[in-house]
Amino acid sequence: MKYVVWAGLLGACLLSTAASAQQMNADDLKWVNQCIRDNAHEAGATPAIVRAYCVCMNEKMDENETRSITQWEKSHPAERKACDKQAGWR
Repeated sequence: MKYVVWAGLLGACLLSTAASAQQMNADDLKWVNQCIRDNAHEAGATPAIVRAYCVCMNEKMDENETRSITQWEKSHPAERKACDKQAGWR
């Protein structure tokens, strides 16, 4: 019985985490892919780190932002630093 309760609690936590994660739409994917291309040759840029960084930056941007991630990051150093840390980069 204890295992059923724990399994139910774990399942509820996983579902709530998945439900609260921002869903990427086609526009988000376009910008993330451009960011990945823009940063592919940076020092220490493994594909996984660059993707994690670009997704993080995309999530921090307003939905109505018209600049690319690469343009936006230049005027948002705090967000860039946070995403660097979250992605394990720099």
